[in-house]
Amino acid sequence: MSAAPHSGSGLSQPAASHALQRLRDIFGDPLLVRTGARMELTLRAEALRAPLAHALDQVRGLFVPEDFDAARSERQFRLMMPDLAVELLMPPLMEKVTRLAPNVRIEIVPWRGPAIFHAEFARTIDLVISIGNAFKGFHRQLLYTDSDALAVRRGHPMGAKLKRRSAFLAARHVGVIIRGQSEDLIDTWLRSKGIERHVSLVVPGYLEALHVAARTDLVAFVPRRLIAALSSQLGLVTVTPPLDPGIDEQFMFHPTRAQMDPGSVWLRRLMLDTGRELEKAKRKLP
Repeated sequence: MSAAPHSGSGLSQPAASHALQRLRDIFGDPLLVRTGARMELTLRAEALRAPLAHALDQVRGLFVPEDFDAARSERQFRLMMPDLAVELLMPPLMEKVTRLAPNVRIEIVPWRGPAIFHAEFARTIDLVISIGNAFKGFHRQLLYTDSDALAVRRGHPMGAKLKRRSAFLAARHVGVIIRGQSEDLIDTWLRSKGIERHVSLVVPGYLEALHVAARTDLVAFVPRRLIAALSSQLGLVTVTPPLDPGIDEQFMFHPTRAQMDPGSVWLRRLMLDTGRELEKAKRKLP
């Protein structure tokens, strides 16, 4: 429900006014009221937005095609994921998409934190890649697992000594606080062990952390797969940390509304295949 009809609605102004009046009669509420020069939703109308959006999605599902012709499709898919997922997943995924569906377009939007998961957002997104728990209105599938390690530039003065706790605590670190988080998840975990590391720089993404580590003596505590993917390009070395934070699980989320959508099913299968390929390559990680 929007505050003003637009030309793409398919209704003339008189027809839109008539439809609005019928809705007002049904709900016993003005729904739209004039405030100065613009029209605004009433509290009742705001409350109706989410349930109406859900109902409309269910109705749209009745008209979803029975199959998805990837080779001929010109569909656009919108995915949200952090930078490390783009780096690890999108090159192999796009190889598959290019071969099977050359006219399909993929749009990546940056990770915006768990607060974005609501009914209106679900209508605009096809897939989300993220760690974390289940989100309301989304189905979750495990995509791949990872672990964290230290990334340092080749020739770093501490080098392999960082495997020792004393050297790790003496080092200067670059932390990663992505949108929607209050601190680096590594620091959250370390604090639970009574440990504080020396964070000299905080950046909003893992790629920035690796680029900084490659050109300074700062140490980046980041996902091991990402270090391996960029080690040759950036001149990085992987060092096993003195404390093991365990396994990271990366999940794929899709909106409930898209559960039976053939296009979504097709894309999810490709993404799951890409995740399985990462898992098979795990034993090759340094």
